[in-house]
Amino acid sequence: MKAAVIHAFGETPRFEEFPEPTLTEGDVLVHVRAAGIHPIVRALANGTHYGSTDILPLIPGIDGVGQLEDGTRVYFGMTRPPYGTLAERAVVPRQACLPLPASLDDVSAAALFNPGLSGWLALKWRAQIQPGETILILGATGSSGKLAIQIAKHLGAGKIIAVGRNQQILNTLPALGADTIIALGNSDEEYRDALMQAAGETGIHVILDYLYGHPTEQTIMALTRKGLTHAAPRVRLIEIGSMAGPTISLPAAVLRSSGLEISGSGGGTISPKRVFAEIPHFVEYATTGKLHIEAEQAPLSAIEEVWMRQNSNNARLVIKP
Repeated sequence: MKAAVIHAFGETPRFEEFPEPTLTEGDVLVHVRAAGIHPIVRALANGTHYGSTDILPLIPGIDGVGQLEDGTRVYFGMTRPPYGTLAERAVVPRQACLPLPASLDDVSAAALFNPGLSGWLALKWRAQIQPGETILILGATGSSGKLAIQIAKHLGAGKIIAVGRNQQILNTLPALGADTIIALGNSDEEYRDALMQAAGETGIHVILDYLYGHPTEQTIMALTRKGLTHAAPRVRLIEIGSMAGPTISLPAAVLRSSGLEISGSGGGTISPKRVFAEIPHFVEYATTGKLHIEAEQAPLSAIEEVWMRQNSNNARLVIKP
């Protein structure tokens, strides 16, 4: 079969022949119709993600939309290394295939699920969002961040603060549900002041963090309170991505004074069983037409040309075999 193939970590995939995957008991064959190139796909292919293995050559890709032998159109994931989803065919466990309604087209679904579920699972299962809470989204101008705004609104957030670098995209976020936008790139002091003003008296309850690194450090510093008589509100910081850096410096005083709780959301913290149990609820929301994502598509044969494509509007790239 034809596939995008990685022969060494960090290399651009090649469009070439790859051996057909083999079925074992409980597996199904999926004819791939569309698969997204998400940041995690590139990180796994670079060998820089904690989920990377040392198996080479490999086909990148973690999920997609496909068709079963009986004609059922499905969303699917959980392919076995070295097989990913950027190929003509994939083999996955039967329980990792979920039927898709006709109202959700291939490209939109392939673009939507990975970034959308990152926010959905973080808010529902890691943060356990409560109606009326104030949600801060770090990295709100990317595909995942924009979806997280819409999802937080859907789940009952009282106020949504969106933080990002791209001012042009930031200006579009109120239309998605953001109540306040704050641009990174000014001085750290200006950023902390703007954040504290946006938080108001009720403070911030949940932080969805797609950035980490320096922006997260400054956000945490803005939560620090002086004095010994205040009652610090509980703040749940859910770390999802590390687009701005892999580490932070965390002063001990922050943890003692701010009510900050830090946890992660990703493979290892949420089981595949839980993820696939949530997908039908996510699909139900997605088919209302109220969840929007920009997507661009390219043929599998063009993988070498489009692998590192950066879109000005942060559209998610989808590959169609």
